[in-house]
Amino acid sequence: MPDPATVRIIPAATARSVRWRNGQGWTRELFCAPAPAAALSVDAAAAPWPWRISIARIDRDAPFSAFPGVDRELMLLRGGRLDLQVADRRIALASRYARHRFAGERDVAACVPAGGVEVFNLMWRRDLHRARLWHLPLAGALAWRADPATTWIVHLLAGHARCGSGAAQAALVAGDTAVLSDASASGRVSIEGEGALLAVCLRDRLDAGPDDACAPAGPDPRPGIRS
Repeated sequence: MPDPATVRIIPAATARSVRWRNGQGWTRELFCAPAPAAALSVDAAAAPWPWRISIARIDRDAPFSAFPGVDRELMLLRGGRLDLQVADRRIALASRYARHRFAGERDVAACVPAGGVEVFNLMWRRDLHRARLWHLPLAGALAWRADPATTWIVHLLAGHARCGSGAAQAALVAGDTAVLSDASASGRVSIEGEGALLAVCLRDRLDAGPDDACAPAGPDPRPGIRS
């Protein structure tokens, strides 16, 4: 069995429904990272976690909850269109996998002119992490650089795969999520299979590395390399 400190699998069936902070909607929480007490702010409005991933179902127009100190990225997974009202600006996510990043303290409202949608919701404390998100097809193998200051998250949208670092590998089916950390022994994490996935790289903000530390492990402009 893989070392749970290196590869943690979150089966799709274990995702729990959580009401939005403002009570205006619901999200399926895939994973909420625990945080050391020293890393948590005493500000009651701040997020009580360093990062969180979830999938929200939005069936009606509603404002998003305020999360001071948190950066967010939304990606449209299902449904025809999601419009984001940001002050006097309207941003349309009109195609599958379109995304938008915004600060959690901003007033942003969701509008669903073509009916209900599902969105992948990545949230992270900007004082603790930097983050990047990709949608990738999977046909064979992909690999990324890894080190102790980096956490990788893989959410399998479709198909099947094996994911891990070195000898620590675990099976994934559609809807499952893998959280990979402390992969310094091999220097990279990898996934092999068929389907499609979302990949998230979270880099420790206190690490001295550059902002592009979640860079490709080769010449391919995507975050992964085929092997």
